[in-house]
Amino acid sequence: MTPAPAGPAGARAPRGPAGARPTPEELAHVRVPDVVGPGLRVLFCGINPGLLTAETGHHFARPGNRFWPVLHRSGFTPRRFAPAEQHLLPELGLGVTNVVARPSARADELTAEEYREGGTLLTAKVARLAPRWLAVVGITAYRAAFGERRAVVGPQERTVGGARVWVLPNPSGLNAHWSVEAMAGEYGRLREAVDASPAR
Repeated sequence: MTPAPAGPAGARAPRGPAGARPTPEELAHVRVPDVVGPGLRVLFCGINPGLLTAETGHHFARPGNRFWPVLHRSGFTPRRFAPAEQHLLPELGLGVTNVVARPSARADELTAEEYREGGTLLTAKVARLAPRWLAVVGITAYRAAFGERRAVVGPQERTVGGARVWVLPNPSGLNAHWSVEAMAGEYGRLREAVDASPAR
């Protein structure tokens, strides 16, 4: 199944008979478009799309996800964007993609092979888009995709596709180890590094 055409906000999964919501099995085949543009300062990279993201075409769409409020609190956006406003990000030099394209209800449904393949594809994508920074949103995803078992949140030694790398905490509401305030502080550290780094 392929998503129905949609406007700049993203793809939208087709409805079933009588407007029924698509099933998880149907959503697993949806591919959510990246939010990208020329001259990216930061390409934020999530783990994989959740089911609501697959259904709406909006990244980080679950109400409990803290990506959008944290992006604002850390100074990346002038106000808190709604997921449906994701198309405004490239105007600010920001983009969104995922390590793994397959949507799922939980990230722990992904296989080690999917992570490794995702890391390879992501490297090629970053080389093509040439963002200044790649911000991987989730330490587990970064470790699995790039074989960096000892990596911790923060700037990394390695580059990916020519871009510098910063690993950020996963903004999922399930990540109880990080409060919104602490998370915004870490995202803010990245923003300061981005502001201090020269354009490519």
